[in-house]
Amino acid sequence: MKRLELQAMALIIVTVLADQLSKELLLGYLLRHGQTVSVVDGFFRLVVVWNKGVSFGMLGGDRALPPWVLSAVAVAVCIGLFIWLRRTDRRLGGWGIGLVIGGAIGNVVDRARWGAVFDFADFHMGHWHWPAFNVADSAIVVGVGLMLIDSLVGQKQRAP
Repeated sequence: MKRLELQAMALIIVTVLADQLSKELLLGYLLRHGQTVSVVDGFFRLVVVWNKGVSFGMLGGDRALPPWVLSAVAVAVCIGLFIWLRRTDRRLGGWGIGLVIGGAIGNVVDRARWGAVFDFADFHMGHWHWPAFNVADSAIVVGVGLMLIDSLVGQKQRAP
């Protein structure tokens, strides 16, 4: 296995562990102390949100797809990303792939355990709310960002 692949695998493991540990600890805490705990008044609170949809609750209404369908899609995406990882030698892209796979696996574990993804971070200002999210979601967003930066830098380097 290439060094980059090992680094990506380490990111996958760290992401899944951090995600699952944070969810376990925060769910227990929030169930004991109320489903909403203000951390920074008017800006950030911890909440209990069960996301039955995809990222940030999209497609999660009354007709949400069954958890096994969303998990199957996530596994298929992970397989495709792993193939991409095996073919790349670009550090940012490889790290991004590791974070996305780790985040996807973290959320698949939730769907297997609870039938939904536990989201807990709620940022808000006035009436504006960002959808609640978790460590896995953060890893996916950062990972996609790294992959985009890598693709832009790669395009710039290849240009004459």
